[in-house]
Amino acid sequence: MNQALHQPAAPARMFSQLLSSTPRGARLARLLAVNELQSWDAPPDLTERAELVVAELASNAVRHGRVPGRGFRLTLAYTPPAQHLSIEVTDARGDQRPELPPYEPASLAEGGRGLLLVAALVDDWDCAPYPPSGKTIRAAISAGDRFTSPANGGALRLVPVAQLAGRPLPGVQAFVGDGRTDHSIRP
Repeated sequence: MNQALHQPAAPARMFSQLLSSTPRGARLARLLAVNELQSWDAPPDLTERAELVVAELASNAVRHGRVPGRGFRLTLAYTPPAQHLSIEVTDARGDQRPELPPYEPASLAEGGRGLLLVAALVDDWDCAPYPPSGKTIRAAISAGDRFTSPANGGALRLVPVAQLAGRPLPGVQAFVGDGRTDHSIRP
């Protein structure tokens, strides 16, 4: 008689949107992700990290996964009790699979570091085929004190990406910040 009742887990909140493979579509993906996470009362640190990850993955979908006449899809799944977010960005170019580039400290190239930032911000990420010819980049983020500082009200603190990556990255100081600062600062 005095048995505990099984409480069903709170349902995950889902969002999915097909967007145009243009810079405007990538920007809209970032704005929609932030809007959805704020409406779901996701923690600010998770929202800020997700904003950067979605911006990078959507930009990559537009830049490297574009096929004329085909868009890309952003999918978010948030589980409130666990404060866990799954991000998926699906594009039409399955033949263009992302790889973490080797770090070259002397490189002055304008691109090529985005996936390093993604890898530093997420708990895990991977790439899966999306039939018939596309791919899906999946990233998982959990809220936690990995990046937050109680001294500034739980907002993201500046952390050198080299520290997050677990290896030295000489010559570049890239920081995770509060969402309002420059996230890639070169000395």
